[in-house]
Amino acid sequence: MGILSNAALRTAAGAFILNSGINKWNMDEETYGYLKSMGSAATPAVNKLSNKQFGKGLSAAEITLGAALLCPLVPAKLAGLSLTAFGAGLVAMYLNTDEYTEADGIRPTQEGIPFAKDIFLVSSGLALLTSKKK
Repeated sequence: MGILSNAALRTAAGAFILNSGINKWNMDEETYGYLKSMGSAATPAVNKLSNKQFGKGLSAAEITLGAALLCPLVPAKLAGLSLTAFGAGLVAMYLNTDEYTEADGIRPTQEGIPFAKDIFLVSSGLALLTSKKK
């Protein structure tokens, strides 16, 4: 994979994730609680955090990941590993939320379509992780 394809993957995912993190930074406690309930589907341990702790932590993680993807000084393999891990967490949330998947547990319901697309983050992360560019 060349420099341009790495840059395309990093820019698209990085801008999207950075924007998401910035938008989450000043959300209200109730919204943080909703996000925490969604996150607990993939990682039940998040229930030990307050709504605000979870929301601010998620926001900070997204801002950090988005900035790392956009920064060309961060090696492609590190950026890819980080993006793959983040995307895998989102896919796990999708797969572990019954109302997001059809009876087969894989195909998305109408409510699950916005979350099923996170598989593209995993794919982009894996492409960066396996690229020849260091």
